[in-house]
Amino acid sequence: MGLLDLFRGAPKAEPSATRAITADGAGVAFFGLDDPALLDYLRTGSTSAAGIEVTVDRAMRNPAVFRSVSLISESMGMLPTHLVEKETKKKARDHPLFRILHRRPNAWQTAYDFKTLMQQRVLVEGDGYARIIRSRNFVRREDTIVGLVPLDPHRVTPVQNADWTVSYRYQPAQGATVLLSPSDVFHLRGISKDGIRGISRVRQAADAIGLAIAADLALGRLYRNGSFINGYLAHPKTLSGEAIERLRAYWSSRFAGADDAGKTPILEEGLEYKLLGSTAKDAQSHETRGRQIEEIARIFGVPRPLLMIDETSWGSGIDVLGQFFVRYALNSWFEAWQQAAERSLLTDEEADRYEIKFNAGALLRGSMKDQADFFAKALGAGGQQAWMTPNEVRETLDMPSNPDGDRLGNPMMGHNGGPPLNDNGAPSDG
Repeated sequence: MGLLDLFRGAPKAEPSATRAITADGAGVAFFGLDDPALLDYLRTGSTSAAGIEVTVDRAMRNPAVFRSVSLISESMGMLPTHLVEKETKKKARDHPLFRILHRRPNAWQTAYDFKTLMQQRVLVEGDGYARIIRSRNFVRREDTIVGLVPLDPHRVTPVQNADWTVSYRYQPAQGATVLLSPSDVFHLRGISKDGIRGISRVRQAADAIGLAIAADLALGRLYRNGSFINGYLAHPKTLSGEAIERLRAYWSSRFAGADDAGKTPILEEGLEYKLLGSTAKDAQSHETRGRQIEEIARIFGVPRPLLMIDETSWGSGIDVLGQFFVRYALNSWFEAWQQAAERSLLTDEEADRYEIKFNAGALLRGSMKDQADFFAKALGAGGQQAWMTPNEVRETLDMPSNPDGDRLGNPMMGHNGGPPLNDNGAPSDG
């Protein structure tokens, strides 16, 4: 068999796809011999230090990886995304892009679906791509963005041109390869080595994830094949080889595996069962699994308690934990989304006037008491200068506006400019 036979596609595979067979028999698909993922595979392979083939699909079956990816992706998906005017900070509801980012990027996805998918792809593949769909307005002689269509990152290859611009080679499921200009692609990338392609956190952390998978496989084999009677059998006499084999077959058929756990053995002919305690190897195995969960949390920047691996008392600390998650796990992604969207979806003139913002208020809110104290001060309680109007507070809490709630409070006056009130709600002399 020649070298190219290793990558020869299956009979029913797409003509453009090539495939390599990993050590566990699974296939890894590459779209063309110039696919950067294929070059990475040939250069470094996909086998971790633990001897486990770490593919994206296999990594996502690990609970810690899946929890980390889904937590970040779903958090980004659920947070409202708004196009706002820089000077007034008002939402630009009349701009066509506002509806696309906030509610409906395309005909079959909600904004939550789109953002969650794009973020998930960036985390595990390194890049998220979406085709920008425009409609031509012949009266105004300008193009309007009307939709964003996600593209499979395995089918997109960014290419830097001689003039330093970047084009995108896209191989559709059917048909010839298409070369897309930068204005046709919304490219969201993670941390990058070359500034063009993002780094897959799964591939970058293959050793840590592979060790976690290996530990889970070892535990699974124990439950499938191991004996749940933690001890050994002793006989006062020497047994023949045939007797030992019969005893081993009997013991394996009755007491090995999860289905037979808890059965009571019946011993004959002087056999004696002697109990063993847990070994240092067992303790080390449990410690290894815990440490790998910690390593995976570190890879994705997710606080340990959010992976449900701490015995920390939650209580009021959950508010601080949420702020920690937003500050150190999500803030960098907010910036990546905002700047990528402004680069690809706004013209230079629009970028001077508008900005794209994620509203993380829902994740940053403290307890009801903390919110009450904050909003009271924001409205001017205690003689302080107000910096929020009642309607701004109500909007933050998803409450309808009040006709009289658009003015800042005066610390020397009461509500809506009236005299200050005493504790009983009556006008105060002071």
